[in-house]
Amino acid sequence: MINWEELKHIHVIRKLEEILSNWFDTEIFFIDEKGQFKNWEPGDKHEFKSSLASILANKESGQRLLIDLAHRGTEKIVRSEKSSIVLEGVLGPDRGLVSRISVDGEFLGSVIAYPMLAADLMSADKTKAKEAAKMAELDLGDVEKALSKMKAFSGGDLDYFKQLVDLVAQEIVTFHTEISRREERISALNNELGTRYRYENMIGKSKPMQDMYLLLDKIRQSESTVMIQGENGTGKELIARAIHYNSPRKEGAFVTVNCSAFNENLLDSELFGHVKGAFTGAVKDKKGLFEAADKGTLFLDEIGDMSPSMQVKLLRVLQEGTLTPVGGTEPRKVDVRVLAATNKDLKEMTETGEFREDLYYRINVINLTVPPLRERKEDIPLLVEFFLGRGCKEKSIPVKQLAKRAIEKVFDYPWPGNIRELENEMERLLVLANDELKISADLLSPRIKEWGEKAKVQGVRIQGKLKDALEELEKTMIREGLKRTNWNKSRLAKELGISRAGLIMKVEKYGLDKRKILKAAAAAAAAGGRGADG
Repeated sequence: MINWEELKHIHVIRKLEEILSNWFDTEIFFIDEKGQFKNWEPGDKHEFKSSLASILANKESGQRLLIDLAHRGTEKIVRSEKSSIVLEGVLGPDRGLVSRISVDGEFLGSVIAYPMLAADLMSADKTKAKEAAKMAELDLGDVEKALSKMKAFSGGDLDYFKQLVDLVAQEIVTFHTEISRREERISALNNELGTRYRYENMIGKSKPMQDMYLLLDKIRQSESTVMIQGENGTGKELIARAIHYNSPRKEGAFVTVNCSAFNENLLDSELFGHVKGAFTGAVKDKKGLFEAADKGTLFLDEIGDMSPSMQVKLLRVLQEGTLTPVGGTEPRKVDVRVLAATNKDLKEMTETGEFREDLYYRINVINLTVPPLRERKEDIPLLVEFFLGRGCKEKSIPVKQLAKRAIEKVFDYPWPGNIRELENEMERLLVLANDELKISADLLSPRIKEWGEKAKVQGVRIQGKLKDALEELEKTMIREGLKRTNWNKSRLAKELGISRAGLIMKVEKYGLDKRKILKAAAAAAAAGGRGADG
C-alpha cells in the first residue's frame, strides 16, 4: 500500500503542485484505489490552492460534488487502458484530469488535477455552470470569479498540463517503489542478521558458527548422509533437527536414537524392529525406528558406540535401503535419510579396527564439525542473554543480567560441558538470584568462580634442568587435554597448535595412549587379585 501521508513531504511533488496552482489555478488530489481522498478529508479545514476547489470544499453540497468526482474518476481510469483521462467536472465548463498510479500492473490509485478549464467554453456551459452553482447553493459571483482566474487550455497547454500531472503520478510510483525496495532490503538485512546470529534455534555470530551456517545452507536441499562431530553438549541434535526441518524431508518424521543407551540386542530391536516370538517377551510384531522414520530422517547419536555387528547391519540399510527385523526372514524396504553424530574420533577408530572403514566413508559423505564453546567465546554473551531471557520469560519475572565481573568469569571459563553446561549454569543463577536484577559473580558455581586460580599450573619445578621441566609441563598438558577431549587426538592437536602426527608421537613418548593405560591398569588389577588369592 502507498504511504499517502509521506507524499506531502516529497519535494518534487510539492514543486509540481506549486507550478500547477500558480499557472492553472488547479488543485491536486490523491485518490486511493477505492476512490477515497487521501490528502483531504471532507469537512476538515484545508488550505486549498485552487479558488474553485476551495469554494466547493467549504459547502457540504460542494463536498458531495467533489466526492462524486473522485468516484467517477476512479471508475473511468480503472476501465481505461490510458495512463490519464480527461473527466467531466461538476459545474459544466470545468474538467478534471485523472492520472493512473500503477505498480507492476496493479492499480493503486490516481492523481486528480481539478479544476481545469476547456478553451472552447460555450454560453451553454456558462448557463450550466450557473444552474449547477445554484443547485449546490454556491455563491454565483464567487464561482464566476474563480472561473475567470483559471487559464483556458489550448491544445499545447493541455499536453503540457497532462505531462505535469502524469509526472506527479510517476513521482508517487517512484517513491512507492523506492520505499518498497528499501523495506525489502531492510527485511533482507534483518533476515540476514537473524541468520548471522541464529540458525533455527542455534545462536552464534562467531566465525566458526558462520562457517557452519554457510555449510548448512549449502546442504539444505541435499539427501546425503551427514556426519556431525563435536564434543558433548555442543548441540549436535539441535543441528540435526535444523538439517531435517530445512530439507525436502521436513514433512516426514524426525526420529532420534542414542546408540550408547542400549546394549547390542536392544539396539538391534530398536532400530530394525522384531517379529512376534523372536525372543522372550516379543509377544507381537514391532516396527523399528528405521521404519518409523520412513520418508523422513533418522538421527543416530553416539554412533561411535555401535558394536561391529550392528555396524554391518547399518551399512546394509544405507547401501541397499532394506532391513530385516530381528527374527524375521523377509527384507523390508525403507526410505530414510541418516544423520549421525559422535564425540569420538571415528577416523582414528577405523585405524584401530574399532569402526568399520566402509561404514565410516558411507556416513561421512558430508562432515560437519560443531565448534566447542571455548572456540567461539564471542558467542557467550549472546547465549547468556538468550538463556537468561528465556528463563525469565518462562518464570514470568523481570529480565536479569550478569554483572560485569560475573560475565568476565563466565567468559574466562573453558566450558568443558559446552552449551549444555552454560544453559544449566544460567538456570541455576536464576534460581539463586531471587529479586536481584544484576547477578553477581558470588552466585556462580565454585568451579567457574575459582577457575582463574585453578587454571594456574601447580607444582611446576623451578630447579633442575629446563628441558625436564618443559617435558613435565608438556606431559601434563597432553594428559589433561586427552581427558578433556575424550581422547580425541585431532581436536587436541588443534587446541595445542601442533600436528596430529606430532601429538601421536608425544603420546607414545610419554606413555599416554589410552589403550596401553587401560591394558596396564587391567594387568595391575589382575596381578593384585592373584596376590590377594595367594
